[in-house]
Amino acid sequence: MVLNQSSFWTQANALFRKSLTFQKRNVKTNVRLILLPLILCVLLVLLQNLIDYLNDKTTVFKCGCVCPNQRETCDDSEKLCGVQYSDQTQAIFCKIPNPPEWPPLLQLPAVSCKKNQSCPFSMLFTAENQSFAQIVSDNMFPSAPTVDFSDIMASFYTNVLGSASLPGTTNFLEPGFTPDVPVYYLQTQCPQNNSGISFPYKIKGKTIQLDIRCGQGINFWRNSSDDINNEIYQSYKRKKSEGRINAIITAFDFLNSNDDAFDVTVWYNGTKKKGDVLSRVPRSINLISNAYLQFLCGPGTKMLFEFVKEMPKSETSYRINIASLLGGLFFTWVILQLFPVVLTSLVYEKEHKLRIMMKMHGLGDGPYWMITYGYFLVLSMIYMLCFVIFGSVLGLKFFTLNDYSIQFVFYFIYINLQISLAFLLSSVFSNVMTATVTAYMGVFGTGILSGVLFQSFIEDSSFPRKWLICMELYPGFALYRGLWEFSQSASMGTDGMRWRDLSNSTNGMKEVLIIMFVEWTVFLFVAYYIDQVLSTGSRKSPLFFLKGFQKKHLSSFKTKISIQRQGSNVLAHTGKPDVIQEREKVEQLLLQPTINHAIVCDDLKKFYPGRDGNPGKFAVKELFLAVPRGVCFGMLGPNGAGKTSFISMMIGLTKPSSGVAYVEGLDIRTHMDAIYTSMGVCPQHDLLWESLTGREHLLFYGRLKNLKGSALTQAVEESLKSLNLFHGGVADKKAGKYSGGMKRRLSVAISLIGDPKVVYMDEPSSGLDPASRKCLWNAIRLAKRDRAIILTTHSMEEAEALCDRLGIFVDGSLQCIGNPKELKARYGGTYVFTMTTSSDHEKGVENMVRKLTPNANKIYHLSGTQKFELPKEEVKIANVFQAVEVAKRNFTVFAWGLADTTLEDVFIKVARNAQAFDTWS
Repeated sequence: MVLNQSSFWTQANALFRKSLTFQKRNVKTNVRLILLPLILCVLLVLLQNLIDYLNDKTTVFKCGCVCPNQRETCDDSEKLCGVQYSDQTQAIFCKIPNPPEWPPLLQLPAVSCKKNQSCPFSMLFTAENQSFAQIVSDNMFPSAPTVDFSDIMASFYTNVLGSASLPGTTNFLEPGFTPDVPVYYLQTQCPQNNSGISFPYKIKGKTIQLDIRCGQGINFWRNSSDDINNEIYQSYKRKKSEGRINAIITAFDFLNSNDDAFDVTVWYNGTKKKGDVLSRVPRSINLISNAYLQFLCGPGTKMLFEFVKEMPKSETSYRINIASLLGGLFFTWVILQLFPVVLTSLVYEKEHKLRIMMKMHGLGDGPYWMITYGYFLVLSMIYMLCFVIFGSVLGLKFFTLNDYSIQFVFYFIYINLQISLAFLLSSVFSNVMTATVTAYMGVFGTGILSGVLFQSFIEDSSFPRKWLICMELYPGFALYRGLWEFSQSASMGTDGMRWRDLSNSTNGMKEVLIIMFVEWTVFLFVAYYIDQVLSTGSRKSPLFFLKGFQKKHLSSFKTKISIQRQGSNVLAHTGKPDVIQEREKVEQLLLQPTINHAIVCDDLKKFYPGRDGNPGKFAVKELFLAVPRGVCFGMLGPNGAGKTSFISMMIGLTKPSSGVAYVEGLDIRTHMDAIYTSMGVCPQHDLLWESLTGREHLLFYGRLKNLKGSALTQAVEESLKSLNLFHGGVADKKAGKYSGGMKRRLSVAISLIGDPKVVYMDEPSSGLDPASRKCLWNAIRLAKRDRAIILTTHSMEEAEALCDRLGIFVDGSLQCIGNPKELKARYGGTYVFTMTTSSDHEKGVENMVRKLTPNANKIYHLSGTQKFELPKEEVKIANVFQAVEVAKRNFTVFAWGLADTTLEDVFIKVARNAQAFDTWS
C-alpha cells in the first residue's frame, strides 16, 4: 500500500473534528466562561437599582424643601420646595427659571490682610513701547468706588471687584458673594481707614450681610515677558512654600500695540483650577480693553461688563450611571479574561508536546494555525456577543446608546489582537502554571493601571497627545481607551457614540482602532515567523520564506545528486568489521540513482557544545546505518549512549550537527514536513489528551494519515483489537482514566495507524505487565511486515523477540550490528559456569574449572559463589557434568549451573569493552 499525503483540507478537517470533540468534553467550562459577562451585568444592574433607591430616599441630591409654618415634620405633599430652601449643593437640582445676575469678578490671589488695612494687589505689564503701556495700564483701576445703595448689586459693574474664592462649575451661585471669603473693590489708592462697604443682600430668600474691602491695584513694569514668567513662577513657588499664594493678579504683554493697533497677551494663574470649573479671565480682558478705549477716546468711554448669569434650567435629578462610571474598568477585566484562556491552551499543547506529536503524524502548520486560530476567534466572538446582548437586555446604557456597529468593529479587532498576542507570547512560556499566573497578573495589573494612571492622562487635556498614543501601543491601554470613550459617550446625556463622532479630535476611538488593527497584523506575522523559526520540530532557516521560489516536487527529493561529507571518514578504531560493513553498504546505496531503503544514515553526528565550563560532547558520532522495509531494527545501549539523540534527529526534534539521513529518500534536514506524512512515532512518554478517548485519538490521527470513511473505521477497530483496547468499554473511556500500560498500548496504536512506512518506538513496552507485553509484541510483529521500525529498549527479551537486527550504542558510537544470533555467536562463544559452595572450598572449585580448560575466565566471585566463562571449543558439556559429580564427592555443592551466552551477556561485554577502550585511549 502506498500512502497518499493528506491534503490541506483533510488535515484541517481532522483537527477541527478533534477540537470539536475536545470542546464537547469541556462544555461546562465554556458555559461558565460565557456566563461571566451575564453575572457581571446582573451585578451592575442590581448595584444601579440599589443606588437609585438610596438616591430617592435621601434629600442630599434633591432640591431643598421645608415644612410650612416652621414645623419640623410634615408629609411630602405639604413641603415647600425651591432654590430658596436649598444649600449650595442642593441648588443645582432645583428648577431655576430666572437665575440671579452677578457682577463679574477678578480672580485674586489669597492674601492675609489685617482688618482696616489696605491690601496691595499687583499687575505686571511689558511692551515694546513702555510709555504707551504705562499710560494704558494707569487707566485700569478707578480712583474711588461708585455705589448705588438703592440697587447695589447692579451698580457693581462700574467698579473693579475681585475675590480669592475658587469659581464653581456654574454661575447660579457665585462663591465670591458669600461671607466666607472677603470681596475687594480695587482702586489706585485705598483710604487711610479701610473700613470698606457693608450692605445686606438677598440670596435664596435669605438676607446676608456682606462686607467689601478696598484693595490697592498697583502696576509694575517689567522688561520682557520672560521676566514676567519667571517672576510669577518664582513668586508662586516661594509663597506657596510659606502657605500663601503670591499677590500678582495678572500680567499683560502689550507687544507692539500703539495708537493704531491693539495686540495684547493676558497672563493669569491657573494652578488652582481643578476639574471643569469656570474661569474669571473675561474680567481681566474687559479691564485692559476699557483702559485702551479710555486712552483713545477719553475717560468716559467704556465697554460695560454688566453681569454674569447662569442659563435657566428645569429641575434635575441626580443619577449615577454605574455601567458608564465603572464600565471602563470592569469591562476591561471581563474582556481580558479571554487572554489567559487562549494563552494557557496554547502553552498546554507546547508543554505536553501535543503540537509536535500532531506535527510528527503529518499535521501541517497551515491547517494547525487556521483551525486553532479560528476556534479561539469563534469562542471569543460568542463570548463578546453574549457580553453585548446581556448588557443590552438588562438595559445598560453603555451598550444601548452607543452604535452597535462601532462596538462590533472595536470588539472584533481587539479579540483578534488578543489572540495574536497569545500566539506570540506562547513561544516565551514552556510551563502552563507560569503562563497562567503571569497572564492573570497582567489582566488585573492592566485594569488597575488603566483605571488609576492611564485614565488620569486621558482626562488631562494638557497631557501630550503623542505620549498618549505611545501608551496606547500597549494593547491593554488601547482596550481601556476604547471602553472609556464608550463610557463617556453613554454618560454625557447624548445619544451615544456614532461614526461621525470619530472625526472629532477629542474622541480617541479612531486612533485606537488604527493602532489595534496594525498591531493585530504585526503580532500575527511575528508569531507565525517565530513559530516557524524557533518552534520545536522541523525548525527552519530565518530566511525560510525566500525558499518559496524553489520547486518542491517530491520526486526530485528522492534523487541524490551529490554527497558532501563533513569531518573525518575514518572510524574511531578498527576491529569492528560489522560496523565497517554497514558503512560500506551505506556508501553503495548512496551511489545508486534512488535510495530504496526506508532509512539511510550517512556519517550522522550530533554535538552539544560545552556549558558552564564543561567540555562539549558528541551524543552521536559517525553513524552509518541502513534499514530496509520489513525490518525491525533494535537499538540497545546504556543510559546516555545517544539513542534518544539519534531518535530526536530522525523525528525532527533536533537537527544533526553534520552528516545526513534519508527517510524514504527524503533528507531530514530539509524535508521533514514531507517525511512526517509517512512516519509514526511512539514517544518514550505518552503524549495524549486526557479528555479524549482512545477511539477519538485513533480517529484523529487516522484522518491525519488520509484515512476516510469505512477504511478509517476499520483501521481504528483493528488497532484497538490488536492492542487489547477494544473490549470492556476501554476504547470509549477517557485517556486520562487509563492505566500506564493502557496509555502505552494506545501510543503504540497511534504510531501504527494509517500504515506509516517508518515507525520509531522508544521503549514501547515500559510499564506493561507480561500479558500486555505479549499482546504488544504480536502487534509489532504484524506491523513490521511492510514497514521499517526502529525500536529502543532495555529489555533483552524484547529485543530478541522483535528485532531482526540489533545495534549496540556506547558513548554515541555504534559498537556492533547484526541479528541476535550473529551477535551471540560473535561476542558470546563461551559457556557460563556457576557454582556455589562454602567459602572453604572456593579454591577446589577453581582447580576443577582449570582442569576443564586452562583458558577459563572468572567473571564473578562473592561469598562462595563463582562464575566462569568457558570457551565452547575447549569444553564438552558431558565433561562438565562429570567434573561436577566428582566435586560433589569431595565437598558440599549448594548449587551449580551451566548456561549458554545470552543477549544480555553480549550487551554487557560489548559495553564494558567499549568503555575500557575509551578509558585507555
